[in-house]
Amino acid sequence: MKKLLGLILIFSLSSCAELQQIATQIPSTYGVSDSEINSGLKQALQFGIDKEVTSLATEDGFFKNELVRISLPPELQKVDKTLRDVGLDNLADEGLRVLNRAAEDAVGEAIPVFASAVKEISFADARNILLGADNAATSYLSSKTETQLYNRFNPIINKSLEKVGANRVWSNLIQRYNAIPLTSKVDPDLTDYVTNEALQGVFLMIEKEEKDIRNSLSSRTTDLLKRVFALQDRS
Repeated sequence: MKKLLGLILIFSLSSCAELQQIATQIPSTYGVSDSEINSGLKQALQFGIDKEVTSLATEDGFFKNELVRISLPPELQKVDKTLRDVGLDNLADEGLRVLNRAAEDAVGEAIPVFASAVKEISFADARNILLGADNAATSYLSSKTETQLYNRFNPIINKSLEKVGANRVWSNLIQRYNAIPLTSKVDPDLTDYVTNEALQGVFLMIEKEEKDIRNSLSSRTTDLLKRVFALQDRS
């Protein structure tokens, strides 16, 4: 009798495992499986990373992109204006350019961090993200990577500011500004400022690509993207 009960239990457990395996393979809503949703969402994010983040890492990727071009922090805007007022436009332009160069140098570090985060997206996460807001995937990526990216960007940007001469340029600019009579002295933390601006720029461009895929059929350039994001259109 005990042997019979044991056989029944083993058979039941085996059957449940098989049924569970079969269930995960059954296509979900509109014939799109959870596995396809997961793969499609990862593909969309990877396209955004490959296209937008890679472009930011090139020379002028930030400086000539009006959406993410790093402008001056408030305390330096008055420095910029004052220098231009006294005819030092070229020096002011160079100060702005080197800040963007530092961001361009650091952004390449984001790609492996993003790749790791994309791999970790679960089936449940994928469905929730797909049917979420227009920037749900970008928000997910930001929540998983922003702290790590800051910690990786910051020392690189600091070194880059040295390499491209930004610290020297801005030290010269600030000294010239602080020497002007009746001005308030300034001493901003450029590394922290550029790091935060670079992070904002990265996520802004990924969000742009995500919105394009969500809202434009022509941006869904693979069969998988078309199938998966059609679910979003019907929701």
